Amino acid sequence: MFILNEEKAIDYLTNIGYFRLSAYFHPLLKEPKEEHRYKDGITFSMALDMYRFDRKLRLLLFNEIEKIEVAIRSALCNIISLELGDVFWMTNPTYFNNEQIFAKTLTLIKSELEKTREEFIIHFREKYSNPYPPSWMIAEIIPLGVLYNLYNNFYRKSLKKKIALHFGTPMPVFASWILLLSNLRNLCGHHARVWNKEILMVSHMLKEPMHPWISFQTNMRRVYFRICIIKYLLFTVSPNNTFTQKLKSLLAEYPMIDTRAMGFPDDWQNEPLWQ
Repeated sequence: MFILNEEKAIDYLTNIGYFRLSAYFHPLLKEPKEEHRYKDGITFSMALDMYRFDRKLRLLLFNEIEKIEVAIRSALCNIISLELGDVFWMTNPTYFNNEQIFAKTLTLIKSELEKTREEFIIHFREKYSNPYPPSWMIAEIIPLGVLYNLYNNFYRKSLKKKIALHFGTPMPVFASWILLLSNLRNLCGHHARVWNKEILMVSHMLKEPMHPWISFQTNMRRVYFRICIIKYLLFTVSPNNTFTQKLKSLLAEYPMIDTRAMGFPDDWQNEPLWQ
């Protein structure tokens, strides 16, 4: 590997860490990679460019996931609270199928309530005697994974279907997509490598989309599939979004990135989803 400026390289290794950067060295190795020999013409700057691209990709995805996550929280609270006429449904065991799963979920909710310093929770405790706050307050402080548990264990299938249809999906697809986005959000939030990562978690395939979608099966373990999920859900959450333009601009900024390692098909821009 050619290093143009050793002093700067030392600074990067010191402030980023060799272990974190080494994941971006790996694609630059010759086969077999176990021998740790770099391909001809490889430079330290190439690894840094991959690191920079991955960082910007995480920021882009995290920003869009935030919009979707907020919309999911709002939809669950609004639709279920109105249909049941009970704003405290999240902590009521009679609304859930599996008692053990509900008990674990309630324990997680209690934990979040105990450690939160949100003013609206403190105000509720001071003013009201209810053992738990209403659902729209709880929804603001619990992780997306806990929200998935509430949705998946909810007893009334018709309401779960109504929420899923709000986002243009059938119920099993929506449930699995919440998990995928929760996992991706955590990767982005903890600054983990995303761009060429193979993620074990997969989902149900969307067979009858209500919005433009990809026209063929793709590798669900690569980030491209998750990017497609984000774009699809934005049709509901933010119809006038500029996600496509931002994604294309990022890829154009780093033309050396192997998009096939991300799961992108060669003609991805011609897919209905991206038109």
